[in-house]
Amino acid sequence: MAIYAIGDIQGCYPELQRLIDKLRFDPACDQLWLCGDLVNRGGQSLETLRLVHSLRENVVVTLGNHDLSLLAIGQRKQDAQARVNPELREVLFADDSPILLEWLRCQKLLHHDETIGWTMVHAGLAPSWTLKQAQRCAAEIERELSSPRHPRLLKNLFGNRPAAWASRLQGIERMRASINTLTRMRFCDVNGRIDFEGKGAPGTQKPGMYPWFEVPGVRKRDTRIVCGHWSALGRFVGMGVYGIDTGCVWGGKLTALRLDTEEPQYITVDAEPHRKRLPGGD
Repeated sequence: MAIYAIGDIQGCYPELQRLIDKLRFDPACDQLWLCGDLVNRGGQSLETLRLVHSLRENVVVTLGNHDLSLLAIGQRKQDAQARVNPELREVLFADDSPILLEWLRCQKLLHHDETIGWTMVHAGLAPSWTLKQAQRCAAEIERELSSPRHPRLLKNLFGNRPAAWASRLQGIERMRASINTLTRMRFCDVNGRIDFEGKGAPGTQKPGMYPWFEVPGVRKRDTRIVCGHWSALGRFVGMGVYGIDTGCVWGGKLTALRLDTEEPQYITVDAEPHRKRLPGGD
């Protein structure tokens, strides 16, 4: 059995197909871990969701900020949905949209496999979190998203406040802080306060800000972490963190990382020629 983690797809369906073929993925015994941001900007989000959904018995997904945004838009009235970009409209108005969105809504925020010693998250972990704390915070959101109460959370999803997670937070503010940490964080300060504007490579951040995995005093965790979200970081290894958002949607590569081998192995495919070579965004 092989386990592969794949970085941000963002609707880059042809590249995902080519990568799966290159992996010689066998649904009878292999597993794909997807770091999140399955949708938006690549042009074929509907096809991407349909492919991943068809492989769902062999796929683990941690939701990204673009995935959550799609779910939130899915709660709006049809006239509001009709005003979003054409790629997301295609998802929202597809015949199988209810099936795809319900499945997406029930995916994870964090995945940990103790057997192989890996944890997957879209963006990162708060510097103060132990692995168990991170799992508890993710589980709180997962329970809410998969419950009949999910419209309330999705309606109140957006916002940069609170900018840092704290144990005293409760209700929607607590979940929003956890979501911002798990799906939007790149740089933060020693208290875990996120800089939502900083999207460049390490070294470009404001004074007092650090890559989330390099914050002074960050908790040591007995796990390797694979994540995406940060295309300007690119392929990265350090402090037990493996970044695999290699900017496919921006003209880079789509990257898979094999996790079940003694040394992690990278497999990549190039972006389609028409992808714009621009600095990475969210």
